[in-house]
Amino acid sequence: MFTYSGINFNLNIHPILIIKYVLASFLWITFSKYLMFFLLKRYRSIFKGNLRKTIILGQTDQTKSLETFLMGTPEYGYINKKIVCFKDRSKLDLKAIFDYITSEGIDEIFCSISELNNEDLSAVVNYADNNLKVVKFIPDRSKVLSKKLQHDYYGIIPILTFRTIPLDDPFSLVLKRIFDVVFSMTVIILILSWLTPLLALIIKLESKGPVFFKQLRNGYNFKSFNCFKFRSMVINPKADLIQVTRGDTRITNFGKFLRKTSLDEMPQFFNVLLGDMSVVGPRPHMLSHTDIYANKIDKFMVRHFVKPGITGLAQVSGFRGEVESDKDIIGRVQHDIFYIENWSFFLDLKIIFQTFFNTLRGEEKAY
Repeated sequence: MFTYSGINFNLNIHPILIIKYVLASFLWITFSKYLMFFLLKRYRSIFKGNLRKTIILGQTDQTKSLETFLMGTPEYGYINKKIVCFKDRSKLDLKAIFDYITSEGIDEIFCSISELNNEDLSAVVNYADNNLKVVKFIPDRSKVLSKKLQHDYYGIIPILTFRTIPLDDPFSLVLKRIFDVVFSMTVIILILSWLTPLLALIIKLESKGPVFFKQLRNGYNFKSFNCFKFRSMVINPKADLIQVTRGDTRITNFGKFLRKTSLDEMPQFFNVLLGDMSVVGPRPHMLSHTDIYANKIDKFMVRHFVKPGITGLAQVSGFRGEVESDKDIIGRVQHDIFYIENWSFFLDLKIIFQTFFNTLRGEEKAY
């Protein structure tokens, strides 16, 4: 409409009228979409309508998690009828499985790639094609197929390649950098300009030592940089070696407040302005911890494909603070990799808002 009215001036359509129409259409379509989505979820969970029956072929940790998810979220409209183990080949009868799928009216078949061999998968696909069933595959997280893959054709030959990281795109990189600079400058001018002298006075009055605490951490492409924080602990020789724990005696009384409210992290907006960090990204670790986790945790180094952040998806998902077990660091790495592979500007905004709400609400591991 904008284009055509710009070409044909005889229409005499006022731009304000077009803007109002576009906005009204956008709002109405958005409202309608969300209303349909909301009603469909309620229709599925309450009235048990629009349901699809499923069967899961293969019994692994992944398939068990999928079954738990399908059972716990009825609003998605799935009813899993059965999970079949393929490990004991002596008791495996594909024909009996297909007869069960037909008799139960199964709509979708989930197949574990790690447990079904090529012959199994070929038989399942052939059966599904001939019986109007939908086949979906569950990748093994430890295999290459768990990655996002780009599907291309060289002639008629299908080729799978690793999908590029979104932030490898120059436009996305520039957009993120512009946002980082604008956001960090806003925080520095409007907040840190008056907050820093106030906090500095209290920190100096309570304990001896500098106002700011600098610590070498690994960043983009594994390069180290000085990460800035307001000092929340007494000066000690183990600050760069031992992570803060619950009830740590090194933390000052005012330091507890700084850490609880995450105010100690505020100087890192200077790191963002300098280009060492981003507002959102994987949290950087101490050099000593990076060396430990790199050798211990699979895919830990993937986190260094992008700039580290003041906050991140792992932090707003409950994986912040002290690493009390391998489960904590594994969960953090999984969320960080998901963020790297699925980055978008709106995901950054969502994480920032979630960080703000979590800070107001208070977090258990903020110590």
